[in-house]
Amino acid sequence: MQILTSIGQALFTSFSMFWEILWPLILGFTLSGIVQAVVSHQAMAKALGGDRPANLTLATLFGIASSSCSYAAVARSIFLKGASFTSAMVFELASTNLVIELGIILVVLMGWPFMAAEFVGGILMVIFIAVIFRLTLTPKLVQMARAHAEKGLMGRMEGHAAMDMSVSGGSFFSRLLSPRGFTAVSNFFVMDWASVWVDIALGLLIAGALAAWVPNSFWNAFFFSNNPTIAKIEGPLVGPLVAVFSFVCSVGNVPLAAVLWRGGISFGGVVSFIFADLIILPILDIYRKYYSWRIMGYILLTFYLTMAAAGYVVEFLFQALGIIPQDRHVAAITEGV
Repeated sequence: MQILTSIGQALFTSFSMFWEILWPLILGFTLSGIVQAVVSHQAMAKALGGDRPANLTLATLFGIASSSCSYAAVARSIFLKGASFTSAMVFELASTNLVIELGIILVVLMGWPFMAAEFVGGILMVIFIAVIFRLTLTPKLVQMARAHAEKGLMGRMEGHAAMDMSVSGGSFFSRLLSPRGFTAVSNFFVMDWASVWVDIALGLLIAGALAAWVPNSFWNAFFFSNNPTIAKIEGPLVGPLVAVFSFVCSVGNVPLAAVLWRGGISFGGVVSFIFADLIILPILDIYRKYYSWRIMGYILLTFYLTMAAAGYVVEFLFQALGIIPQDRHVAAITEGV
């Protein structure tokens, strides 16, 4: 009976979090479908052909607007169509960490400071990765990545990335409100759900299980909650490493972030954890298939350093402003346990 009760608590917590994030997801995927329906991959690639500030700004804006759940595949697609490697990676960063639905879910599940931290940190990551790539990304590495990408090895949801169903000709509203526009929006909406539902379900189930079965005392010890100085140093370094082995990407890692925050991880640590959905093991395997082992390692190292650095800056900036939440209460978790 105790086992059944524990399983019931975990499932109820998972469902509570799912209900909290359902409507933000619907809104976000609808907006994503609208943007993808009127902006083609070819047009994006043409605008992202360099790594100048203007190109990277456009890559960031395209990423924010697209919110594509097949971000790795779309990044490879625009890279092969003429975008620079730096712009493609910036697009990928923005399409996961600066998107509207993520911000809404963070507000609903954890509070507005986390949404603000995610967007500030996301911008910082774009700046950091641009600087790191400028200093370390050689033409030889770019050529190696392009040669391997041209082999067309399959990862996950390449069909979604390759289906450029955008509508051309006419004004924004004429394209959007045309029959083809409605069809394109609906198709992108369904494909976004199809590409991310496993991650969302897995993230909710893992978060529910951890919230119901793992005592806070374990997390408090793991994250050094009783020593704030060590916790702030450890958090941004450990947060991404925890994410690597969570196997959950996209918005599916927000419920896990809520559990870790309740358990005592530092503010900068939980933000870095959310950033790190780009370096979880399944995504690293996709990088290996798309760009080669060596480029996968390069992406892992540079992304990890960027995520940790952004976590530290966000921690100290928000502490200086006095807006780091002191209450670790997460309604959907507390109500479910």
